[in-house]
Amino acid sequence: MRVPTFLFVLLGVLAATGTAACAGPPAPRQEALGSRAASPDGQLSLSASGDFSPGDTDAIVYDRKLAPEGSQASVTVESGDGKTRTSLVVEGFLPNRRYGAHIHTKPCGTKPEDSGPHYQRHPGKIDPTSEIWLDLTTDGEGAGRSTARNDWTLDPDNLPRSLVIHSQPTVTSGPKVGQAGERVACLTLG
Repeated sequence: MRVPTFLFVLLGVLAATGTAACAGPPAPRQEALGSRAASPDGQLSLSASGDFSPGDTDAIVYDRKLAPEGSQASVTVESGDGKTRTSLVVEGFLPNRRYGAHIHTKPCGTKPEDSGPHYQRHPGKIDPTSEIWLDLTTDGEGAGRSTARNDWTLDPDNLPRSLVIHSQPTVTSGPKVGQAGERVACLTLG
């Protein structure tokens, strides 16, 4: 039996946050699809995962052609010690296709624009050193992964709220820098 990569990532997130432990007191209750945790040493962790199915308010599809029924994603943002590392895993998307992906300022909503603009460490600066870009290319089965590393930490008073998957790879220069086509799917971060 093939176990989806998505489940391995989710189990890793649960183990890292202590929600998969068998001994000791129960972990605090967290939202099913998104969670936020800060450790005593100042490390901050945000995550979200979901199956892009109808009726899900934390994992929303805007373009079913580019995020087919059964597609899923998982994202983890870990920030501390002057660094932020963000990891994205998708499955069930179109095979052998490039997608743009970015962290956004607002939670997902029924309209694609509800998630707001890209999260920026330095407001007005549009590049991968100020924003979190997670473009990926899916394999022959529609699975893909991406990781971004930034040399700054998240501001606990101004956290990003969603991951948006876009229809095109991110434009890296010129007048359309930062653009990545229509919004395909969205995960709300805890």
